[in-house]
Amino acid sequence: MRRTVALGAAGTLVTGALLAGAIATPATAGERRPGGTAEARGVALAAARAAKAGIAWQDCPADWGLKAPIQCGFVTVPLDYAKPDGRTIKIAVDRAVATGGPKQRQGALVYNPGGPGGSGMRFPSRVTTKNPLWAKTAQAYDFVGFDPRGVGHSAPISCQDPQEFTKAPKADPVPDSEADKLAQRKLAHAYAQGCLKRTGRAMLSQMTTANTARDLDVVRAALGEKKLNYLGVSYGTYLGAVYASLFPDHVRRMLVDSVVNPSREKIWYQANLDQDIAFETRWGDWKKWVAKNNATYHIGDTPQKVQAAWEKLRATAKKNPIGGVVGPAELTGFFQNAPYYDDSWAQVAGVWSAYAAGNAKPLIDAAGSHPDDKAGNIKAENSNAVYTAVECTDVKWPTNWRTWDRDNTRVNQRAPFMTWSNAWMNLPCASWPVKQQTPVEVKTGKGLPPVLIVQSTRDAATPYDGAVELHKRLAGSRLITERDAGSHGVTGLVNPCINNRVDAYFLKGTTDPKDVTCAPHATPVPEKPTAKAAG
Repeated sequence: MRRTVALGAAGTLVTGALLAGAIATPATAGERRPGGTAEARGVALAAARAAKAGIAWQDCPADWGLKAPIQCGFVTVPLDYAKPDGRTIKIAVDRAVATGGPKQRQGALVYNPGGPGGSGMRFPSRVTTKNPLWAKTAQAYDFVGFDPRGVGHSAPISCQDPQEFTKAPKADPVPDSEADKLAQRKLAHAYAQGCLKRTGRAMLSQMTTANTARDLDVVRAALGEKKLNYLGVSYGTYLGAVYASLFPDHVRRMLVDSVVNPSREKIWYQANLDQDIAFETRWGDWKKWVAKNNATYHIGDTPQKVQAAWEKLRATAKKNPIGGVVGPAELTGFFQNAPYYDDSWAQVAGVWSAYAAGNAKPLIDAAGSHPDDKAGNIKAENSNAVYTAVECTDVKWPTNWRTWDRDNTRVNQRAPFMTWSNAWMNLPCASWPVKQQTPVEVKTGKGLPPVLIVQSTRDAATPYDGAVELHKRLAGSRLITERDAGSHGVTGLVNPCINNRVDAYFLKGTTDPKDVTCAPHATPVPEKPTAKAAG
């Protein structure tokens, strides 16, 4: 899942923290044992209560944008699992019931799209819109989405006034001087303090992946499911991996798609640096495609010319923001869609082509701020707040600026497209105002069934090594590799080699005897800029 624009830059998603504050004990493998940690006892108690209470399903509130037959409800969970009788919060959930008969039904399939900060509440619409890729699975499962803690309708958190957060143009993320770096450092520190002020220490200190995994187990119980069926994409793969490590015997089927490297050495600081390099690789793939289709887009007939045109566009926007709202930070925020997702290749190129032909409106509309979109701005600010809170609270980040400066300067020499944007996005973690935790050690536990892992080799947001690492850690797992492809989120694309195996796994629980490598899905088709795109 992608990141939104914050501080002085655009950043990417998947990937922190600091200072003092009392917090729950770090999660350990003790959660696998009855009577282990205080959190383990707390989640067992919360799950028992949720199983008894169930979920009061009803039509979704009108302003949620989820129409019948999708139903909505809430599940009550402890804010702090070490204190299960203390403060509680409500987790929003929704569902579309299985389309098949009682004999076909295999339970609920719970989904997380990534982030941290992403809402899964749109997942049931895959049933109601009759998405052909998921039609067979929808016959067997209720499709269940949820807003993780802090997100959307689940005790939402905030770090900054939404209007200020989405205000544009922001400072150029690529620093020209030490003064520029100092300005970004001050913004990052102010943002971290804003998280504490607007969210509160009690909530902020509990915004961890481990707690979200515990919430997931309580949701499982509330659904009446003895074991969890789960689909996680991007950060959702890390959430799934942590859940599988804490509750291995509660897993029935688990598919993870576009995998975060679960190594404690990668979460989260090093993962971001690795991501910067992967983004540069995929940015290069897109430039080749744009050059190959120069007859359509007229941007440049070689990757070098496309890069030169990009640098010229950045320089123009830096000198005079396009439409007064699109500067280099906003350009990066929009153009990063191309390395993220293949289905954005033509759209981004089309918007750029229209600008090059003299029409700036599509670019302003796509990349600029929208002050009248209050709901959208609130959602964007909330998503970014959760991203920051979870990554910064999950793990200890470097606190010394010299470390950040050294590492990002080095990586920027190889990967200038995203590096400094990503650095500023994550820098609040260097002065995080609540105690940072020790991540769960991801590994196989007793009772864990085969997990299906799906990954493209050229994914920008979650580099391929992450899937390989998770595969090593989860005994009995199977890895499906889509070679020579790089779209983030593979199971949502048409590729029968993958789609048929996903169906077989969810419907029959079967996997191949060995890992599988699939040919890439179809390369995006260039599209002439439409009348709409052309203004």
